[in-house]
Amino acid sequence: MSGLVSGHDEADKFHMPFKVLERYRVEPGVRFELSSIDPGEKTLWEHLNKDDHEGAMDELRDGLQHLQKVLFAENKHRVLIILQAMDTGGKDGCIKHVFSRIDPQGLSVASFKKPTEEELAHDFLWRVHSRVPRNGQMVVFNRSHYEDILAVRVKKLYSDDVWQRRYQHVIDFERMLAEEGTTIVKIFLHISKDEQKRRLESRLVNPAKYWKFNPDDLQDRARWDDFMAAYEDLISKTSTPHAPWHVIPADRKWYRNLCVASLMSKVLEGLNMEFPKPDWDPASIHVGE
Repeated sequence: MSGLVSGHDEADKFHMPFKVLERYRVEPGVRFELSSIDPGEKTLWEHLNKDDHEGAMDELRDGLQHLQKVLFAENKHRVLIILQAMDTGGKDGCIKHVFSRIDPQGLSVASFKKPTEEELAHDFLWRVHSRVPRNGQMVVFNRSHYEDILAVRVKKLYSDDVWQRRYQHVIDFERMLAEEGTTIVKIFLHISKDEQKRRLESRLVNPAKYWKFNPDDLQDRARWDDFMAAYEDLISKTSTPHAPWHVIPADRKWYRNLCVASLMSKVLEGLNMEFPKPDWDPASIHVGE
């Protein structure tokens, strides 16, 4: 797989979830190609399917619930999850399923849509910086500052020199966050053009999904090849040691969720967190009547 860290061990299926980091992390400094990842693959869970994956997912969600509780109690680390995808790529569904058992006190979601007039009056990172996590918090970016490279490039909103210099801006911004104590997890949910077509059409035949359909999405679909080229370039140039990208196959929603939940479990475990120890002796405390 071009640009990917490979070499996962398939001997132990039970521990396969913890290989997500190795299989789907994009190696910094290497030219990445989206064609190296099959959006429909289920390599790490070949023994599962849509109908029997819930046991594994429940175990992962329970683990995330516990890890986030320790994160919140320790109040030391900050975790930023950046989710990018094409339209219908599954960002909302991924957030809903993976983080469903997280205490809302310790998790927030920031969505970045078309910039407002106020936001356009500032530098492109102005609206982003105020939404990054504080100590003990997890924040999910549903789209992010990367839209200010992708959309500007593909839709030609500004001259090329604008989006080209923003690569270094985001690298420097993320390095600053990392050096100040933020753990950054960047995820691209990779779907195929055929799967996007199926999902868009499903919204047109179900009145309960009409609200999800935006005719403007078809304009982006018409630029599919341009967006793929822009994503390949962006992922290659901004996957860094302090903030690497992970490209997750997303045609199978259940597989996507297992991969993201496993990735988050591994990242949080790597923080080596623990509940804070009291500065008093619990055995000496007596609760009165």
